[in-house]
Amino acid sequence: MATPKVYADFQNLDDHNRLRLTCAGTLQDLTREGVQLREGLALTFYTDDADDQGQPDELRVDGVVHYDQATQGWVAAVDWNALRHASDEEARNGPPAAEGSSSPSPAERRPTGPRS
Repeated sequence: MATPKVYADFQNLDDHNRLRLTCAGTLQDLTREGVQLREGLALTFYTDDADDQGQPDELRVDGVVHYDQATQGWVAAVDWNALRHASDEEARNGPPAAEGSSSPSPAERRPTGPRS
């Protein structure tokens, strides 16, 4: 079974650098995917981004859900060093790119910021 992909605001972090799972896009995706948050649940989180040509290219990171007793809210611990673009996954897992086309390297990409 594939790990569900859920929107998260990558700038909405708690004091432990964990994603707060409170934004509208997160709640909508959880409902759409039929996911109930629970301790230890593994999810893939994404946020909007674009490549240097302005084409959509989500940022993604895998995380594990935890309930924070202090704030009484759900958060996700993620490995920020494993942050990747959707195009990186497609290049690794999908069909080969068309001849003569090239996508920018991760170093050439720049974040455009998450949606609200």
